[in-house]
Formats: sequence, C-alpha cells, structure tokens
Amino acid sequence: MKIESLSSKLTENSYPGRGIVIGKSADGKYAVTAYFIMGRSVNSRNRVFVEDGEGIRTQAFDPSKLSDPSLIIYAPVRVLGNKTIVTNGDQTDTVYELMDKQQTFEQSLRTREFEPDGPNYTPRISGVMHIENGTYNYAMSILKSNNGDPDSCNRYTFAYENPKAGEGRFIHTYMSDGDPLPSFEGEPEWVKIEGDIDSFTNMIWENLNEDNKVSLFVRYIDIETGKYETRIVNKNQ
Repeated sequence: MKIESLSSKLTENSYPGRGIVIGKSADGKYAVTAYFIMGRSVNSRNRVFVEDGEGIRTQAFDPSKLSDPSLIIYAPVRVLGNKTIVTNGDQTDTVYELMDKQQTFEQSLRTREFEPDGPNYTPRISGVMHIENGTYNYAMSILKSNNGDPDSCNRYTFAYENPKAGEGRFIHTYMSDGDPLPSFEGEPEWVKIEGDIDSFTNMIWENLNEDNKVSLFVRYIDIETGKYETRIVNKNQ
C-alpha cells in the first residue's frame, strides 16, 4: 500500500458520502481526526454541525425543510474519558454506552449493522481514539451489506497502535457516486496528515465537492495533555 495525498483522494471522488480521518500530526504532538458529511437530497443538505458538550451533533439548518430525521440527526462525536468516538450515525451512542459498560469497541458494534436505506444500505463507519499517559492508538470499523445483500452484514475492524507522525487512515461510506451508491471497499486508505489544525481543515473543505459538501468537523488533541482544539465548518451559515 502506498501513502496518498488526502486532498487528491477527496478531489477524485465527487461523492465519498460521509468520511472519517484519524491519524497523527506531522510534528507528532497531536492526535488528529476529521469527520465530514455530504448530501444529494434536500433533506441531507439541510444540516449543520453544532457543538454539544465535548462532542458535536447534527441539526436541521431550516427545521421547516426537515422531512425525515431518522438517519441524518445524530451525535457524530462523543467523548468518554480518554476516548474520542467518531461515527456516521447514532451508533456513536451505542459505542459510548457499551464501552462505558466495559465492552470493547468491536463488541459494541456487533449490536449494530448497516443503515436500512435500501438499495444503498449505507455502511456504518466508526472510529475511536484512545489517549493515555502520552500514548495514542486508534481503531476504525465498517459495517456493510454483503455486496448489496441486506440479509448479511460484513463487519471489519482495523486497529492502529503507535501511529506514525504525519500519517492517518481515511474511511468513507461510498467508493463513488452512483445509483445505488457503491459501498466502501478494502481497508481504510493510508493518507498523509499535514499542517496545523487550520490548514488541515481548509485543505479538506476546499477539496470536498462544492455541490455535495455539507459540514466538516476537525479536532487536534494534544497527546501529552489531552487538551484539544476543534474547528467546525458548515456550508449553511
């Protein structure tokens, strides 16, 4: 596998759907994560990210246009002690609640599967970052239909110990635009993590498809202290 430019991966795909990036800053000081959402329908595009405690949640930009909140209103990011959970759906709450009861990331996600939005059967993608005593590791997961067959759920978990500075992994819901939308394939993509929080945020936002991008969250967490900085960008202002 060859490390790739995150900006190129974003530019080449007009509709990756929702995406999670996790890694370590180039200077090795920060655990880095980004989460973005995109949309093709009025309902999906009618959203913004807002802060909610130490995490974030989605909400309707114009409540009068909200037609179905079931798969678009949720908390993508929650913090449980020294763990930061990032997902593309309400499985954030599942991971939070079950890990709080001493289950593992993988065990908690065995209670969930892909989204019930046939014929796409959108994968559920999730990540968890663990920072403790100056050490950092993370894991990512995808729950997807068996090549579009909703009777079978395929579950994959990827764990990364002692990630290297300037490197990260990128997982997203769709391989490309399409009808139905083709689910992500393979292991999370190996990408470069470059720049400080503002330049990294700007790079992602500028390279997401202009018509389809909706919102972006970025967080840099100091690995030594656990203190963090957050950026949120919403197309709807």
